Amino acid sequence: MVISLSDEAYAALKRMKREGESFSDVVLRLVGQAKYRPLSEFAGRWAGDDIDDVFDIIMREREKAESREVSI
Repeated sequence: MVISLSDEAYAALKRMKREGESFSDVVLRLVGQAKYRPLSEFAGRWAGDDIDDVFDIIMREREKAESREVSI
């Protein structure tokens, strides 16, 4: 399959391309139909030494959340 783009459209798509993404991944992400997010988006993102504080906050927020009953 061949898809033609103007030079301007190709340049815009190339600017939006993230590390580890193919052009197909970019197009699917932009149209909201990406099947997955590349693990590379998450790897190495934590840059602090406050993980214990963050975990405590998450646990407190989870305790506040109300459960819902769902009928299937």
